[in-house]
Amino acid sequence: MFAARTHRRHSTAHVRIVAGEFRGRRLSAPAGRETRPTADRVREAIFALIGPVEGASVLDLFAGSGAMGLEALSRGAAGATLVDRSPRAVACLRTNVGTLGVEDRARVVARDWRAALAAERAAGRTYDLVILDPPYTLLGRIAGRIGPALEPLVPAGGTIVLEGAARAPLPTEVPPLHTTSRTDRTYGDTAVSVLRLR
Repeated sequence: MFAARTHRRHSTAHVRIVAGEFRGRRLSAPAGRETRPTADRVREAIFALIGPVEGASVLDLFAGSGAMGLEALSRGAAGATLVDRSPRAVACLRTNVGTLGVEDRARVVARDWRAALAAERAAGRTYDLVILDPPYTLLGRIAGRIGPALEPLVPAGGTIVLEGAARAPLPTEVPPLHTTSRTDRTYGDTAVSVLRLR
């Protein structure tokens, strides 16, 4: 979720944590058309598909408000890296991290996805769960480039979540990453794929 978004955005400027330690806590979302926070009911459905995240390391790559990564922390994830290049989104991320008091478990990275992934690889970090919710118009174009950038960061058995528009099919693969299973769901105008890596 970053500045290139041009599709519909709900008028509300708040989302809430659905479950776990911070259940019911409200998060701010950047105003305007730059971000598209994942609706509460869709987020709840996605985490039902993912399953338990206790102890997981999470990368929320187009974080926007940070709702997905912070939801994972609320459900017991050990840490989350929240990446966005939009200044308004980054300010919102820092506010939400502070509001929940998770500065020791959440990192906010103000970078383009390519620069962010390069830095994460250089630092030797790995992630059990990667959440990809880029601008809908961007997802198809980056699918072939994002896989190689992610490959060193996601160990065997890791999970990747893709979120996109129901009207445009999600990429079936994120090469060169290989999957053992894939679960696809549609929630209104949102399509979700959960990929389990070999």
